[in-house]
Amino acid sequence: MTDQALKTPLLKTTPLNAAHRALGARMVGFGGYDMPVQYEGVLAEHRWTREHAGLFDVSHMGQCKITGEDATAQFERFVPGDYEILKAGKQKYSLLLNKDGGIIDDLMAGRPDHDGLFVVVNAGNKDEDFAFWDANLEGDAKLTVLDRALIAIQGPEAAEVMSAYEPLLAEMGFMECARLMLFGVDCYVSRSGYTGEDGYEISVPADQAERVWNTILEDARVKPIGLGARDSLRLEAGLPLHGHDIDPTTSPVEGALTFALSKSRKERADFNGAERILKELADGPSRVRIGLIVKEGAPAREGAEIADADGNVIGKVTSGGPSPTLGKNIAMGFVPPAYAALGTELKVVVRGKSAAAEIVAMPFVAQRYYRKPKTV
Repeated sequence: MTDQALKTPLLKTTPLNAAHRALGARMVGFGGYDMPVQYEGVLAEHRWTREHAGLFDVSHMGQCKITGEDATAQFERFVPGDYEILKAGKQKYSLLLNKDGGIIDDLMAGRPDHDGLFVVVNAGNKDEDFAFWDANLEGDAKLTVLDRALIAIQGPEAAEVMSAYEPLLAEMGFMECARLMLFGVDCYVSRSGYTGEDGYEISVPADQAERVWNTILEDARVKPIGLGARDSLRLEAGLPLHGHDIDPTTSPVEGALTFALSKSRKERADFNGAERILKELADGPSRVRIGLIVKEGAPAREGAEIADADGNVIGKVTSGGPSPTLGKNIAMGFVPPAYAALGTELKVVVRGKSAAAEIVAMPFVAQRYYRKPKTV
C-alpha cells in the first residue's frame, strides 16, 4: 500500500451502493460517500426528471429523531421556525443556526407521527449536527440517530408512480409527511424535494433499501438519476447547497432564506443569532444571494468573480453551470444589496475573461410542487 493510499480516507457506502454499480453508474466521492454522479449522462437524466420521474439515492444524508416532552422547545433554541404549532403530518424547511446567526446546516423537520420530530440534515454536516444536538439539547429532549436509507422520486409522473403502491400518497400535499407501511415495511414519507419538481422522499430500513429501489425502477416511467443532474436541477430551482451557497458565516437574510423565519419567532427573538438576524432585517445585510443569467461565454462556476459595470469586483459566484431547461448559463452568488436589484447589469470573470451577466429572479425554472387547493 502506498503512502498516498494510507492518507486517502475510505469512502463510506450507502445501502444502495451495489445497486448503483449493477446499473453501471459512474461513482465519485461526495460528502464522504461513494455516490453515483451519473448513469446514462447528466443532460439525459436532467431532462428525464423534468419530463417523467427520476429516482435518487440520498441515503448519505443524516436522519434522526428528537423526542421527549422538551423536544420541540429544545429544537427551537437553534432554529428560527415555529415548530410548536406544527401539526402532525406536516414538515418545514429550517436552518440550524450558530450563536452568530450563521447557518450550520439547512434541514427538514416534521411530524410524520406523534413521536417527536423527524429531522433530515445534509451528508457533509450530519456528524457535526448530531454532535451539536448531543451537546446542547437539555431537559428530557433526546437525539436518536437513525440507520435508514433515503430514496427520493422526483418529476411530473412521480405521484402517479407512487400512488400505484399506496393511493394515500396522491392525497398528500407539498410539505406533508406520514409514517406508514409501504412496500411491506415501516417508512417515513414526505412530499417535497430538492429539484423543484413534485415528488417524495421515502425513508426505509437500510436492509430493505435495495429491494424498494429495484421495485420502483420496475416502472418504465422511472430511471435512476445521479448527483450531476440533482445539482443542475436544484440550481435551476434556485435552491442553495450548504457549503457552497450558504455556510456558517451566512445568515438567513444574506442567504435570501427569510421565508424560514417565522413571525412569532422573530417577535420572541429567542433563537441562536436573533440579534444579528433582526438587525439585518431592519438595516439590511452587507451582502445578499442573487441569481444571474450569464449572457456570453463559458459557464461561471463556483469561485468566479462578479464585477460591476465598470469592472470592480463586488462578489463571487457560489454555484453555476448550464441550464438544460433554459439553454442558458445560470449562476448564484453574493453581491452587496446596492447591486442586487432585478435587471442589474453585471459582469462575471471566467478564466480571466469578463462576460456580461444580468440579475434575474429565482427560481430560474418555475417550481412545480403539488399544493392542495385551498378550502373555503
